[in-house]
Amino acid sequence: MNQQIRHNNVERFKGFGTLYDRNRPAAPREVVDILTHYLGKRPRFVADVGCGTGLSTWIWLDYAERVIGVEPSEDMRSVGIAKWEAAGKPDQLRFAAGMSHDLGLPDDSVDILTCSQSFHWMEPESTLREFARVLRPGGIFAAYDCDWPPVLDWQLEAAYQQLVSTADELASRLSSTEQQAYKWSKEGHLQQIQQSGLFRYSREIMFHHQEPFTAERYANLALSQGGLQTALKLGATELNDMADDFRRRAELVFDGKSKEVLFSYRMRIGIV
Repeated sequence: MNQQIRHNNVERFKGFGTLYDRNRPAAPREVVDILTHYLGKRPRFVADVGCGTGLSTWIWLDYAERVIGVEPSEDMRSVGIAKWEAAGKPDQLRFAAGMSHDLGLPDDSVDILTCSQSFHWMEPESTLREFARVLRPGGIFAAYDCDWPPVLDWQLEAAYQQLVSTADELASRLSSTEQQAYKWSKEGHLQQIQQSGLFRYSREIMFHHQEPFTAERYANLALSQGGLQTALKLGATELNDMADDFRRRAELVFDGKSKEVLFSYRMRIGIV
């Protein structure tokens, strides 16, 4: 993976950290329960890599002795650091700049290493080698992602898919080859873990999580998708009308109420 692609993947998330943090779902407690059960004890050190604004990092605060969120995007990381400062700078949690293939952590130091909605942006071979290096024997790597869009109303979901797919097409058309980010298929995560030869055990686990949403948050969830933000940054103003129409559809479905939205998660794990 060349440096230009790594740079483009990091830059894709520039400029919408606050929108992302306020509207994306928090990482579900099931992540902590499943991984701690597999580990068989309270983790001494958890590393959350590609942590974004820290939505997937904070869930470990009361369940691990030390937690680090590693994020290469300064925009995203700054949101997490601001929340950490507002919470009184808890000693057991910190955020750091870093890339997945060069974490800057000691060998055999990490009990659980997670990638929430982020492993598909990382070159798998160099990343998995680095993860295996920092994990203690018996340590666990877990890449977990939710399916888009979340489950609520089929017509609203279809509009969500159309908005995002149109944005992806426009982003691809408006950007040069040198500007384009690259992501690996999430469906290949488990195979990449297995074929690396670095893990004694691997499997996929599926679970669900519900979270309350308003119409505004549901609409902003769609707007927080990287492809849509990229297209808007590249000048795809035609998306504004589509986004406004999607917002109106959401308002009709929610009818001024808060509704429980269902997120389906797929977790791929490897144990060293």
